[in-house]
Amino acid sequence: MATEVCNHAIGTLQSHSYLSNLNHSRNLRSGSLRFATKDFVSSNNGLSKGRSSHFGRRSCFVIQSSASHSQTSVVDPVLSPSRSNTGDSYKKSNEAALILIRHGESLWNEKNLFTGCVDVPLSKKGIDEAIEAGKKISNIPVDVIFTSALIRAQMTAMLAMTQHRRGKVPVVLHDESEQAKAWSQVFSEDTKKQSIPVTTAWQLNERMYGELQGLNKQETADRYGKEQVHEWRRSYDIPPPNGESLEMCAERAVAYFRDRIEPKLLSGKNVMIAAHGNSLRSIIMYLDKLTSQEVISLELSTGIPMLYIFKEGRFIRRGSPIGPTEAGVYAYTKHLALYRQKLDEMFQ
Repeated sequence: MATEVCNHAIGTLQSHSYLSNLNHSRNLRSGSLRFATKDFVSSNNGLSKGRSSHFGRRSCFVIQSSASHSQTSVVDPVLSPSRSNTGDSYKKSNEAALILIRHGESLWNEKNLFTGCVDVPLSKKGIDEAIEAGKKISNIPVDVIFTSALIRAQMTAMLAMTQHRRGKVPVVLHDESEQAKAWSQVFSEDTKKQSIPVTTAWQLNERMYGELQGLNKQETADRYGKEQVHEWRRSYDIPPPNGESLEMCAERAVAYFRDRIEPKLLSGKNVMIAAHGNSLRSIIMYLDKLTSQEVISLELSTGIPMLYIFKEGRFIRRGSPIGPTEAGVYAYTKHLALYRQKLDEMFQ
């Protein structure tokens, strides 16, 4: 029933390209995201070398990106080899940055309402949070952006990129129809080089809260009891009435990450994802190999970016960048330090 209601909700939002991507979703079996017990992964220790999870098996699917989804790569002058090496073939970096941002506060967050898949914009505070998030990542390279199909995540991504020192413009890709593709083409190669492709995907949407959507959280707790509402919100495999559980959200979000986003990182692209609390928790569960018990206690603040480094097939969590004028985050890798140095030289 929850799946039927979710698909109905998706069908009512065709303008956000929900249906165009439905065929890319995997019909994973319920309960397929089962995890073995493992040591807890802290933000400072990177990936655990303990017992692995179902999400941890990456080696066979990373190379299965569909050719129909590939895009022409544009070399960023900041990351290009020097002119003295033009005779050599371009070698991609063996390291890539992955930035995760939960959207800023929405108007329904402000009113303490269950939002789920209802398409609500950012509040004034949320706009400010998105801009501040952009300042924190303003020296970290971004080649491609993925967002959910919901406007609050898209606003967050766009506002954050207004603060990036590279000055590239995020451009939303429209592939919902051949006409949409044709009408949104860019015919200037110079303009393409100064643009960042943005892909929207319903699979990255917030968990669908079913019959709770639009209800006041406190009034719902008074009606059903705090324990029941807490179970709906924080359990792993118990959905609210006619809604999604975190497990169901993880099935679609992680499958999309594996199929569409991880191949980008493997090819050396630096990726930013602007999405939601539960879809990002699902992805972090995969990246950090968390168990279902560990992920339910994971809290993500609105508008706070998290940085991962993808290197040699591993995801290493670096925490949150602390700001554009601070050096802390750049000390983690020579690649990021070099990128910042070149930005400094370009914009002196």
